[in-house]
Amino acid sequence: MSNVATSPAIELCGLTRIFAAGSDVVRALDDVTFSVAPGECVALLGVNGAGKTTLTKVLSTLLLPTSGKARIAGFDVVEQPREVRARLAAVFGGERGLYSMLTARENLEYFGMLAGVGRRDLRLRVPELLAEVGLDDAADRRVEGYSKGMKQRLHIAAGLVGDPEVLLLDEPTVGLDPTEADRLRGKIAQLVDGGMTVLLTSHYLLDVERLAARVLLIDHGRLTHDMSLRAFAAVAGYEAAVIVSVGEGAADVVVRRAREVGGIVVAKIDGTDGDGNDHVTLLVERWQPELLVVLGQALTAVPVLDIQVRAAGLEEAFAVLTKGQSV
Repeated sequence: MSNVATSPAIELCGLTRIFAAGSDVVRALDDVTFSVAPGECVALLGVNGAGKTTLTKVLSTLLLPTSGKARIAGFDVVEQPREVRARLAAVFGGERGLYSMLTARENLEYFGMLAGVGRRDLRLRVPELLAEVGLDDAADRRVEGYSKGMKQRLHIAAGLVGDPEVLLLDEPTVGLDPTEADRLRGKIAQLVDGGMTVLLTSHYLLDVERLAARVLLIDHGRLTHDMSLRAFAAVAGYEAAVIVSVGEGAADVVVRRAREVGGIVVAKIDGTDGDGNDHVTLLVERWQPELLVVLGQALTAVPVLDIQVRAAGLEEAFAVLTKGQSV
């Protein structure tokens, strides 16, 4: 379908977008350069106002760049917008963008015609898509009666009706309960496994952890990091957190003894709960199960009530890279 077989699915080169309001000039995008290979799922992260939405709008031909280039499957978003739109779908989700008085089937037929899909193909494609997103039993119900999860899945189906090569996903699981969110992640993972290219923006880092192989971080319009998901997680500086619950007044002892155990980079008291128990968090640089044995020996005679171990999450890495800026 693309004009160059070896073209990246998404390619940005020096992309810049400037907004001017009176004497104020805002560089929403500042010389952004990166590419995404066909069939790759990449997460675009950043705090609010970092430039994620502006970048997505430029790629989807909704906003012209001030300078630089952006291409989808080898086609320029400014010079060849029709070809770009034929190969890309942007799914912004939420309550808007669907026709609530129409059924799911009617919505997909409408969006399919807008995407240039013929009536004969739509008769086959619409039922398939409804089944793929789990809406076949509700296909002929008005969308106004749908739950948030059902609407979000319908958004995905509407994005897929034109059979795009590239899918831009903005906060795909926002507002969904855990079951609906897992179901939607499963559908997106299937698309990626099937060769679709996905650029994902989300504040729910579980989405990123489950779906993306690579992370791009944007800050004040500039691309500051481009790394694998594993490298991104490692930015936290530790592999696991051990949370020790002890009787009141024993936290200082835990901290002192834990610091004598090799490999613990931070030992901090988190506070006391309603039952008067203290909680201590130990951050472990390199996790090995044997550490629990060593730690247990070090805490002999300490009134330990509970020990929990969790892997370092992407939230910690994100906090380090954004220096605690609000999302």
